[in-house]
Amino acid sequence: MAQRLGISAAYVNLLESNQRSLSVQVLVTLTEEYGIDWRELLGNREETRIPDLRAAMRDPVFTDDAPDLQELRSAVDHAPRLVARFLQIYQSHRKMAERINLLTDTAQIDQLLAASPETAIHDFFRDHENYFHDLEQAADDLRQKIGGTSDDMYASLKRYLRVEHGIDARVVRLSDMPDTLREFQRDKGEVFLSEALDHPNRVFQLAYVTGLLVCADLVTRRVEKAAFEDKDTRARLAVELTNYFAAALLMPYDSVHELAEATQYDIDRIAAAFCVTYEQVSHRLTTLQRDGKRGVPFFFLRVDRAGNISKRFNATAITLAEQGGACPVWDIHGAFRTPGLIVPQFVELPEGERFFTISRTTDRPVFSRRTQDRRLVVALGCDVSHAGRVGYAGRYDATDRSLFMPIGISCHLCPRQACSQRAHQPLNVRLRIDADRRGRTRYES
Repeated sequence: MAQRLGISAAYVNLLESNQRSLSVQVLVTLTEEYGIDWRELLGNREETRIPDLRAAMRDPVFTDDAPDLQELRSAVDHAPRLVARFLQIYQSHRKMAERINLLTDTAQIDQLLAASPETAIHDFFRDHENYFHDLEQAADDLRQKIGGTSDDMYASLKRYLRVEHGIDARVVRLSDMPDTLREFQRDKGEVFLSEALDHPNRVFQLAYVTGLLVCADLVTRRVEKAAFEDKDTRARLAVELTNYFAAALLMPYDSVHELAEATQYDIDRIAAAFCVTYEQVSHRLTTLQRDGKRGVPFFFLRVDRAGNISKRFNATAITLAEQGGACPVWDIHGAFRTPGLIVPQFVELPEGERFFTISRTTDRPVFSRRTQDRRLVVALGCDVSHAGRVGYAGRYDATDRSLFMPIGISCHLCPRQACSQRAHQPLNVRLRIDADRRGRTRYES
């Protein structure tokens, strides 16, 4: 081709990779040598797509630097269908904003269109692979300074807070603090813990307060770098990063990773070793993503009986439901029927991704007859390629496709046909309705 066009092979390669534009001479030669209509090569893509993309990139909804012209041209040339769909979504966004604008003021529009703090923080953690090396290092340094074993952490943290920071910690009666589990009064140098907290959660709350004092600068820099405009999102991010530090302090990375690999991720065994809860270990396992010493990449999900999702973290390729309504075919809800027992399951998403998941109940603090049986379910999952490293999957043959239960993210987004558990009309699929035929649900014939 280079010989016929009178150019070098390297130049042809640059043209193919969109690193050079077609000159008039090369365009004329292409037309003559290959009998191609020059309009087919140029078309009107740059005349329409690139200006549309540049206009979209200037929208205030995008807070970072816009792609340069070369990046936009590469997108148009190499991913035209993706560009078309992006512009379609963007136009829908603008139309929705314009309609809302007729009903309310600008401040309310921004609030309605902005991602929720929970979603923004989930995406922030996922972008960082659920791992923050500076917080891990700070936790390791402090753990070495405090010394002792996991069994001593409650007394060790109380002593550290008192000696190093002049902070006294004590447990108070529920009647004196009925609506609060932990209160840190900085000006008075006191931390109050509710008697409703069990021992592992009392230790965690002390570790959290320690994080407020020890790694405040690290957390502040992380929050500022995230550049969230919403103050509630910034405040929630600071809380979650401090929680991260607390978990790293109680469960040091190297020790947890070593025990996890040795026990094939036996969560109860790890919880016993570090004197923490099943839920705390499950959450910590999602953070074992240090280069050179990575654990199994897990996702973490916590739901209540009604299906509301109260916590989610993700180090995998799966897309987790943002709000209530996780797929009922996924046995995460079935764990409520067997409290305290781990329910394993192999699942397959509509696009073909396959995962191994485990679900188990976790109890909330019980401090009166009115707070009994307030259980939640914690689900942990990984790509099926990692199932061989997880002991809970050991008795199954992960190559047996009959083991995999077809699930969706949520009914609103699931394209599966004839699902007997469908509870909503999907947003992205049109289901056939026939008055003469009744299908498995009332949403399709």
